[in-house]
Amino acid sequence: MGIEMHMPGRQPRTRIQRKNTETILEAALEVFSQHGFRGATLDQIARAAGLSKPNLLYYFPSKVAIHRALIDGLMQTWLDPLREMRADGEPVEEILAYVLRKLEMAREYPRESRLFANEIVQGAPNILDKIEGELRSLVETKAAVIEDWIAQGRIAPTNPYHLIFSIWATTQHYADFDAQIRGILHPDGDSHFEDARVFLETLYRRMLTP
Repeated sequence: MGIEMHMPGRQPRTRIQRKNTETILEAALEVFSQHGFRGATLDQIARAAGLSKPNLLYYFPSKVAIHRALIDGLMQTWLDPLREMRADGEPVEEILAYVLRKLEMAREYPRESRLFANEIVQGAPNILDKIEGELRSLVETKAAVIEDWIAQGRIAPTNPYHLIFSIWATTQHYADFDAQIRGILHPDGDSHFEDARVFLETLYRRMLTP
C-alpha cells in the first residue's frame, strides 16, 4: 500500500502478528473506501481479512482504532508532496511538480484518496484535529512561500490558498470520481492520466507564468 501506519493499542511482535496487522489494514482500506466509516463494520473487515472478529479485535480494539491507524498513515503520505515544495526552487516548476506528484498519487492510491474523501464528506470527525493542526500549519507555511514568490514577481498574482485547494480538486478528482471518468472516457487502462498530466501542466503553467 505504500503507507506507513501508526498503530494504536497492541503492537505486533512476531512475523505472523505483523502479517495479520497488515492484512487487517489492507482489508479495512478496501471496506472503508467503499462504505465510508459509518457504513463499514468490524464483521465486514474481518471477513475481508479472512480472520475471525475476535482475532481482529486482538490487534485493534475497535473500528475507530483501525480507521485511525489508516488515517494517520494516510495523512503523512498525503502531506509529503506539499512538504517537498522548496522555497529556493524555481516557483512555477515547484508548483507544477507538486501538481504532478498529486496526480500520480491519485493514480497509485485511489482507495486511500476515497477513504480520505469519505472522511471529509462526513465532517472529518476522526481527523479534524489533524486538519486544524498539522495540515493547516503546512498549508500556511507553503502559502507564505507562494506569497513571497508573488511579491518578487516570480509567479502571477493569485490566492495561494485557493491555488492549493484547486490543485487538490483537479488531481484527487481522478481517484475520487474514477467511475465517472471511466464511464465517460472508457480509457485504455490508465491512459487518461497522461492526458490529464498534459492538460494540468498546461493549465497551471499558463496561469502562473508572469
